Amino acid sequence: MTFSMNKSSTGFPPPPVVELTVEQQFKMRQIEDALNNSKGEVDAIITLFLALQKQCFVLSNNVSNLVSKWPTPTVPDPNIIDEAASKFGISLETKN
Repeated sequence: MTFSMNKSSTGFPPPPVVELTVEQQFKMRQIEDALNNSKGEVDAIITLFLALQKQCFVLSNNVSNLVSKWPTPTVPDPNIIDEAASKFGISLETKN
């Protein structure tokens, strides 16, 4: 199977993105300000919530980056049967 890759690609997935976008940083600041304005005995929950929200953003960025840079095959795999034949269930035919 041949994949179309950039010249700089080494065949490995792209490195993780741990930086937040400007929009995500803004949203984090809004959340932090809203939580800080409602002070009480929930400081531990605030810290936990902020850490979890940041991890959600980091995960979202990494999945988006991985999907956008994932190589796509340029030549069909000869071991894969046609989709039309497989939609009717088990087929006794093989594609050689």
